[in-house]
Amino acid sequence: MAVSVKICGLNAPEAVDAAVKAGARYLGFVFFDKSPRHVTPPQAAALASSVPLGIARVGLFVNPDDATLEATLAQVPLDVIQLHGRESPARVSEVKALTGLPVMKAVGVAEPKDLDALWDYGLVADMLLIDAKAPKDAALPGGNGLAFDWRLLAGRQIIKPWLLAGGLTPENVNEAIRLTRTQGVDVSSGVESAPGVKDPEKIRKFIARATAPIL
Repeated sequence: MAVSVKICGLNAPEAVDAAVKAGARYLGFVFFDKSPRHVTPPQAAALASSVPLGIARVGLFVNPDDATLEATLAQVPLDVIQLHGRESPARVSEVKALTGLPVMKAVGVAEPKDLDALWDYGLVADMLLIDAKAPKDAALPGGNGLAFDWRLLAGRQIIKPWLLAGGLTPENVNEAIRLTRTQGVDVSSGVESAPGVKDPEKIRKFIARATAPIL
């Protein structure tokens, strides 16, 4: 089983370079100003310009309005829109129509009933990102370094391609893949030396372990 890796929250050339050379399939750029990983459109454009063909450049947005999406896309060559807020299925469809790009919708999970949303969003999104649900008082909807009980996903049929996120690190990613049989993983804080500071060596180690054979 080939596992795709997404490195999210990239904001420095050396981190982008490490992710590309190690074999990441998706590179994520965060357009959410409360995040320590936030980049402006000009910063993201400079980072994205060096990404080789075949690697998807993903823009992460939280409850964006149309003007924000249009202004960002006018400057940044994105391949995928990631919606990581409280966007409804109807809004996912609107964003797809507005941008003409595939949309990846994040769904937060803490308990079994949270998985019900995977069906509704799976009907409209091109991909799903199954993440740990953020605490009610959290400033960030993701990137909090939290995991959920991966056994909730064991054997579950999901109608669209999906990535597993939430609390993944080089040390636990292989086990997470074994338990969930996901075909893709997403990491942000798990490959950082400090909030918003990606560690190239951790990126390399994470991708190596995510793509290693599952025992």
